[in-house]
This record gives sequence, C-alpha cells and structure tokens, in this order.
Amino acid sequence: MTKTDEYILGIETSCDETAAAIIKNGREIVANVVASQIESHKRFGGVVPEIASRHHVEQLTIVFEEAMQKANLEFNDLSAITVTEGPGLVGALLTGINAAKALAFAHQIPLVGVHHIAGHIYANRLIQELEFPLLALVVSGGHTELVYMKEHGSFEVIGETLDDAAGEAYDKVARTLGLPYPGGPHIDRLAHEGTPSIDLPRAWLGEGSFDFSFSGLKSAVINTLHNAKQKDIELDPKDVAASFQASVIDVLVTKTAQAVDKYEVKQLLLAGGVAANKGLRAALEQKFSTVDNLELIIPPLSLCTDNAAMIAAAGSVLFQKGVRSDLALNANPGLELTSY
Repeated sequence: MTKTDEYILGIETSCDETAAAIIKNGREIVANVVASQIESHKRFGGVVPEIASRHHVEQLTIVFEEAMQKANLEFNDLSAITVTEGPGLVGALLTGINAAKALAFAHQIPLVGVHHIAGHIYANRLIQELEFPLLALVVSGGHTELVYMKEHGSFEVIGETLDDAAGEAYDKVARTLGLPYPGGPHIDRLAHEGTPSIDLPRAWLGEGSFDFSFSGLKSAVINTLHNAKQKDIELDPKDVAASFQASVIDVLVTKTAQAVDKYEVKQLLLAGGVAANKGLRAALEQKFSTVDNLELIIPPLSLCTDNAAMIAAAGSVLFQKGVRSDLALNANPGLELTSY
C-alpha cells in the first residue's frame, strides 16, 4: 500500500443482499462480501421488506468487518465510504445508509451516496476500463433501461420500461409455472431444455422507440397457460419458458442494436441481475461480438447480482469528481439516475 492508493469502502442494502466491499484505485477488488437472504424469502415467493431490513441489521457489522479483515486495512486507510442511496426498499436502504453515516462520522471519512443503477453500470469497470461514448443495457428485477454515457458520471436514459421490468416478468411467469423464488434462473434453465414453439407477443412500442414493455408478454403467458388448462391441454413448462425467454431476448437485443447504431458508441455494457441470464448473454455475444469498432463487455456472474464492489466502483468516480454527501443523507427509494 502506498500513500497514493485510494481505498473505497462500498455498502449495499437496497433489497435482499447485505454487502460490503473494498476496491483499490477505482478498479481493483480487494474484498467483496455478500450475505444473501434468498433462503429467508423463498418460502414467501418474493422479498418481504420488513424481513429484509431485519436481516440487514443483523448482518451489516459482520460483512463490513469481514471486508476490512480480508483487505487487511484499518478505517484510517480508507479514502471514502460509499453507500447505495436509492432506488430500492426504503427500510433496507436506511439500514445501509445509517451504518455508512455512523462509520463516516466515527472515523471522519468522506461519505458518498450512490445510485444503485450507476453501481450496476460501473461493475463493468472492475473488469475493463470504460471508453466513451458507451451504451449500457441494464436488466434487473426492478429496472430495464438503455443508458447512454458520453463521459464518467454522465447518464442519459434513452429507453426504459413502461411497466414491468424484465426481471419482474421472469419472476411472475416462474410463479405461474410453480417454480421457486427467485424464478429467473429457473426460467433460464428450462428455456435451454425446451423449444420456443409457442407464439408470444413482442412489444416494439412504435418505430424508433427504445422503451420496453413486458406486462403484455407476462399476461400472454398466463392466459396461454390458463386457456390450455381449460381445454385440458398439457403444455410443457420447458417450451413455455423457452418461448417466453425468446420473446424477452428478441426485444432486448433488437432495441439495443438499434440504439448502438444510432448513438455510434465504442462500448456496449450489460448490467443488472438479469445480466446473469445465459440466454441473454449468448444472444448479445452472437449479435455484437464481431461488430466493428464496438467492444461488448459482460460482467462475471458475481458482479451481476447486487454487490457492494459495484457501489464502490461508481462511488470512486463520484469521489474523484468531488461529490460528497453530508450526514443528512437519507434513503431515496425513487431516486432518478441523473448526471453528476
């Protein structure tokens, strides 16, 4: 460790993962600790906000102490503490924010609030330096967005979901098929075993639109299953999953390709929890890996789902830009993605 090294502690508690991480000089992961709550929420078929908040309270001290031990650092070695400010579950966000504020106050360390989606985008910087202009396809349980960036800290949302996010649609279709929570990975697995033989809709939303809509597709799947049951027709869940996933991926990849052409970007980043979907990853690689003058960056699975390394990575950029939060920092569950 040299005096010029920058160590950033990240804390993430926006939903059901309690996470702490430390990154060095904006790009190197020194420690990345995640305590998952999936088993606690599985029996309810989804995240229960009150339970999530209670688990965060129990785990927060454990995860950031483990991160500090793994990094072999003291708090006075840190340049800043970064924490997810929003969006997310308000109670869950508050646990992380209050812990971050307590640490920042006790050790007199600068505090930086970070947008959760900015974190997902900057997870890619932990594997590859970013080149601008770039386009990020963000696909998660609560978000489906196309974000154009012309420089660090500049975010222009050029397309977003008008209703259900892709990940939300995955979970609802999985629940209809009787699959356990979280449903996305189960749908992805079944899709690779089935055939996309069922005709399901694609919501294009008009020429030139980069927005998304998956509510109609979700309803079409539910209606198809209901009608088949009424007619005593047995549909193979593998074929249903394959047909649903084919529709989602078709829309995501097609709209992303149109945006890449329009904005003439140097890099295309995949981000968010649904970035772990094998079908989506393969489709993007097939479509863009050989496109001239375009670099496709797909993060490893460990950086797709919620983690604190991505918050520290985004926070490092904000810290370098001079962004600071005071001790009045509060949870903002509807926080908009804006430029800094």
